[in-house]
Amino acid sequence: MEHLVVLITAPTAADARRIARILVEERLAACVNVLPGCESVYRWEGKVVEEAEAMMVAKTSREAFPALARRVTDIHPYAVPEVIGLPLMEVTERYRVFLDDGVRRER
Repeated sequence: MEHLVVLITAPTAADARRIARILVEERLAACVNVLPGCESVYRWEGKVVEEAEAMMVAKTSREAFPALARRVTDIHPYAVPEVIGLPLMEVTERYRVFLDDGVRRER
């Protein structure tokens, strides 16, 4: 199984924790780290915006990514949430087993 690290921002740490819990409970991610206190600078609706946000770092499978992205879009307070999947090039065997178990869907 191929794995991804997914970067997701949220307006607050509370929003990030809520989203993280849903993703793990629904087995769309094996683990989500919530990093409060990041600063983002971006262009939105023609203006440069600077805002405090929280960053989530989710670990999932490539197979689960489309469902994870849809779910984040459905439950996120932003109109266009950041959901960026990056391939995991190397991972220890024990952590790979943890990841596989965390996103294994009941059949």
